[in-house]
Amino acid sequence: MKFVAFERAKQGTGASRRLRISGRTPGIVYGAGLEPQQIEIDHNALWHALKKETFHSTILDMEIDGKEHKVLLRDVQMHPYKQLILHIDFQRVDANTKLHMKVPLHFSGDENSVAVKAEGCMANHVLTEIDVMCLPADLPEFISVDLSGLKKGVSLHLSDIVLPKGVSAVTHGKTNPVVVSVVVIGAAEAPVAEVDPAAAAGAPAAAAAPAAGKAAPAAKAPAAKAPAAKKK
Repeated sequence: MKFVAFERAKQGTGASRRLRISGRTPGIVYGAGLEPQQIEIDHNALWHALKKETFHSTILDMEIDGKEHKVLLRDVQMHPYKQLILHIDFQRVDANTKLHMKVPLHFSGDENSVAVKAEGCMANHVLTEIDVMCLPADLPEFISVDLSGLKKGVSLHLSDIVLPKGVSAVTHGKTNPVVVSVVVIGAAEAPVAEVDPAAAAGAPAAAAAPAAGKAAPAAKAPAAKAPAAKKK
């Protein structure tokens, strides 16, 4: 993915504020043994680029003054409540140096698995991306994960995923993390108990028997009339 940036001459809080007012976003490019370079990017173009998955997970072609540079997105600072990008960081890519990157997982096939079709289960995606280590040329845009073999009670672990050639997973001390767990749906887990038709038919009659044995409550006697007043 390609985008255009411009070299930024002025630095500081005031200069960055004026830059944002003009519709530009301040940023920086560093790495590959070179001096950090201050840049600015059109805010609207950057806003739309950040909505694309490839902008976050692939090597980007950044053009500055007619020259292209291979970079990776490393950090984005957003305004707390406004739709405003405050600052953005990129890292230069060295073709001979391995890089550490998060790569998204694309799942498919769970609707065709035995667990979902016949065993009343659903696939719970525990991880949606994984950390990988590889050379820039081997960095995948995403990693496909086939879930058509899911079975009830069996989770999919990181070791079950086939990684592209030259790519290794970084687990941060976790031996073999769960990527997808198979969860039993509540309705399938607790089946409704069957009712005996004969017992159900006899239930209303049994309930009515005690009521028939009760005597009807006695009628209340009419209230006595007050004596008429004597004539004087």
